[in-house]
Amino acid sequence: MAQERRQLDWRWIWIGAAIVVVLVFFAVRSLTRERLQIRVMQVSRQELVSVLSTNGRVEPEENHEIHAPVTTTVRAVYVRPGDTVEAGKVLAVLDDVDTRARVAAAESGVRSAQVSLEAATHNGTQEQQQASAADIARAKLDRDQTERDLNALLKLQATGAASASEVSGAKQRLASATATLDAAESSSRSRYSPAEVERARAALAEAQANLAAARDTEEKMTVRAPAAGTVYSIDVQPTSFVEAGKLMMQIANQQRMRVRAFFDEPDLGRVAEGQKVVVKWEARLGHTWTGHIERVPSTVISTGSRNVGEVLVALDSSDGELLPDTNVTVTVTTSSQANMLSIPREALREEQEHEFVYRVVNHELKRTPVVTGTITQTLVAVLSGLNAGDTVATGTITGLPLQEGIPIKEVR
Repeated sequence: MAQERRQLDWRWIWIGAAIVVVLVFFAVRSLTRERLQIRVMQVSRQELVSVLSTNGRVEPEENHEIHAPVTTTVRAVYVRPGDTVEAGKVLAVLDDVDTRARVAAAESGVRSAQVSLEAATHNGTQEQQQASAADIARAKLDRDQTERDLNALLKLQATGAASASEVSGAKQRLASATATLDAAESSSRSRYSPAEVERARAALAEAQANLAAARDTEEKMTVRAPAAGTVYSIDVQPTSFVEAGKLMMQIANQQRMRVRAFFDEPDLGRVAEGQKVVVKWEARLGHTWTGHIERVPSTVISTGSRNVGEVLVALDSSDGELLPDTNVTVTVTTSSQANMLSIPREALREEQEHEFVYRVVNHELKRTPVVTGTITQTLVAVLSGLNAGDTVATGTITGLPLQEGIPIKEVR
């Protein structure tokens, strides 16, 4: 019995020793193994500014395009790109031979329409009035003669020298002569109907409109500046052939420019009128222009592989150095929040639509769920899950994945 007790005691001694050895092994391994080096950042409160960047094109607020009024040739050009001109300055002269011929034809048309209206409102031309007077005089003579003939026959009939049939024939001839006289007099008083008079008036109005258009075209053959500004585009030169409607020149006030920015369709929901904008141009590195969104798009258009909305940006001040049709970079501030608890974007993890971070606790990583808010290009607002001063891991030095519970060495 005593021997069995001694054997049992030794068995427990050996088991205890084995446990101690195992504990010592893991303790030594934990203390001696290499710790994973990670980059960390401290959770802090700061201003979160969310921005969007895209491309844009500079354009004048008021662009004056000069088009060829007719198909013709260019006689002379008196300006060069970059010239500053006053309103009314002669910029070019076009060949006006055909336009002068059109003016002459239109003037002739007006005179003809005036004659026609004069005739319609005065019962015919002078020749027609003279002819009408002659017809009336002749009709009166015929009527008077037939009346005398009838009276003579009536006297003869009373003495039996003329028959009843002769008297009846004389009465018919008198009636016919009277009718002819009445028709001639009526024609002299109202040769034209009211509808014909109105048609003559309309023809004169049309002829006058044609003349005004011809004279306007003739005046445009001398090309003048419609407003003061800078001539920034010239597409013609002396002897150039131009078709009607061709764009020849463009003039704008370079002190009043704006930007047409092209935002991708998914970003349009973050864009609103009044948001602040910064404009940069590669030709002027280090220089920026500020402005604000003046108008948001009402539709989306396709440009190549992109579906974009065109946003108009009003510049707060233009120094004249932004040139029309230049390509610029547009950055708009879509939101700005002060004193927000935030972490770097690279510290945020997502798994099955759940967001979390690896928080550093006692030199180990602890997976911590978070609720986020505004996300900028570099920062994420944290609404819950972390406190100011907490330390979170952003990644490893070696590129290995982060894991919960592993010993770490912090690298800032």
